[in-house]
Amino acid sequence: MRQRRVRRVAGLALVSATASALTAVGPAGSAAAEDPPPPAPAMHSVKYTVFAEQPTKVDIYYRDLDPPTWADYSHNPYVYSPKVEVHVGPDEQWNLDVWLKNPDEWAMVTATSGPGQATPNIHCVLAVDGVVVKTHQGPKGALCSIRHW
Repeated sequence: MRQRRVRRVAGLALVSATASALTAVGPAGSAAAEDPPPPAPAMHSVKYTVFAEQPTKVDIYYRDLDPPTWADYSHNPYVYSPKVEVHVGPDEQWNLDVWLKNPDEWAMVTATSGPGQATPNIHCVLAVDGVVVKTHQGPKGALCSIRHW
């Protein structure tokens, strides 16, 4: 009697182990592993440069991250466009390197000298992955962007 009981317990253990093993095996005998996550979108190196032909203080707005959606950006663009106040000149550039998923939509830098009579002739340069894609200059401000909206 004891021998039958041992066999029965051993048999139940075998059935349980088999069921566990089958649970871990998917269709057609393949291991049921989670699908790998999709690859992360490629990030692009974006470099912003601002300078002026005459020393001056400028307000610079730039984009340093991709908004999740157009609606998020539209609702509050300044969340996605930080501002800095800096002095620039012919020998004094402002440079910033950022990483963006979609620079064609979101890469942007703008600089203005504000009110007053001075015209320091401000320049901006926008490079993506080491290639200059936009330059601009103006007497009191400049905008570099490659967005199409």
